[in-house]
Amino acid sequence: MINKEEIRKKIIITAGEIFSHYGFKKTTMDEIAKALKMGKSSIYYYFQGKEQIFEAVVLNEANILRNELTTSIKSVDSPIEKMRNYVFVRMKAFEKLSNYYNAIFDKNLDHFDFIETIRAKYDREELAILRLILYHGARRKVFNVTNSEYTALAVQTTLKGLEVPLFWKKKEVNIEHRLNAILDVLFNGILKK
Repeated sequence: MINKEEIRKKIIITAGEIFSHYGFKKTTMDEIAKALKMGKSSIYYYFQGKEQIFEAVVLNEANILRNELTTSIKSVDSPIEKMRNYVFVRMKAFEKLSNYYNAIFDKNLDHFDFIETIRAKYDREELAILRLILYHGARRKVFNVTNSEYTALAVQTTLKGLEVPLFWKKKEVNIEHRLNAILDVLFNGILKK
């Protein structure tokens, strides 16, 4: 017998693929049901509607991102490598996790209360991770950081600024080259020494 959580997970994964392809607005419950080979009424047993499915999809992708970031940070000891891994995994994950990315940044989804909650949580979590990396790097005398709060905010702002050319314009971009350039400025600054 198939358990309820397995079916919910299958709905979330399948709907996530459809939302990724067509976007939230153009995706219908009929398309989700067809892809799942289920009746629409069967899906309503698990979710109240498209918005609730989208919320579950976004939260699932948020968990995937959180796990990937945590694993990448824990996999190295050096604060420099922790920051490098964080930046690379974060930016590459947004390419894969388009529903989560859209929930965070698409102003057309602002009318959903859960979107603002997710955005605020994402910002808090990201700043906390960055502060921790910076704090440990400063304690180990690897980073010259006098205020980890402001520095974390500056790093976060820089990464958000890079997202525009990488994801919104959908052009072929050498992401590794750009990320290395950002990290070079972050680690070495622009002042001549």
